[in-house]
Amino acid sequence: MLQLKRVYEPAEAGDGKRILVDRLWPRGISRDAARIDAWLKDIAPSDQLRRWFGHAPEKWEEFRSRYREELREHAPLVEQLRNEADDTTITLLFAARDCDRNNAVVLKQVIESYQKESYV
Repeated sequence: MLQLKRVYEPAEAGDGKRILVDRLWPRGISRDAARIDAWLKDIAPSDQLRRWFGHAPEKWEEFRSRYREELREHAPLVEQLRNEADDTTITLLFAARDCDRNNAVVLKQVIESYQKESYV
């Protein structure tokens, strides 16, 4: 099972493995308070893409497309997450205020649609 959660929300037993999928550490939260099991900076959007997007709603569709393209370079990591999600609960953690338009949303969609040959 795969789920999403803001890193600022309290950890719960149902979170399973908690994985931070942002390139930068979230502001104002300690590592102890975040209670993450893994921090996958490499699967986060590139600095260039992250800065370009800036969480502007009008750039969302283009961000999704560009980020999906970047994720192709990380197919083994996407596959690993997919395999882990088949066996256990994984919570992808993100810091963005917008819970509907952020990289974790795109990553979750890609993981769920992942096939060994390709994903779009």
